[in-house]
Amino acid sequence: MLSIKLRRFGKKKSPTYRLVVLDKRRDTQGKYIECLGTYNPCSNPKIIEINQERVKYWLSVGVKPTITVHNLLIKKGVIEGKKIKKHITKKPVAETKPADIPKPPPPAPAA
Repeated sequence: MLSIKLRRFGKKKSPTYRLVVLDKRRDTQGKYIECLGTYNPCSNPKIIEINQERVKYWLSVGVKPTITVHNLLIKKGVIEGKKIKKHITKKPVAETKPADIPKPPPPAPAA
């Protein structure tokens, strides 16, 4: 299954990313099928360059973007929808009260 991912390149401590189409299970540093644009988060303002026609083509074919790429595409206006939160917080475990814990039955008298 194919996916649209961010591939990091650039100097140390100043990352730049490429939006690439590749197999979901493949390492992002390996070969990719197509480069769809670039993203530079270090510049002010952040630079997002995307080939919208090619992204729409790949999405129509059934390629799924990662969460970060999905949010970038929404920010740029390529697709519509709500942004996805990356970190989903776990619900706190409900504490059980001592009264709710059933008591073990008393031992049977010896005859």
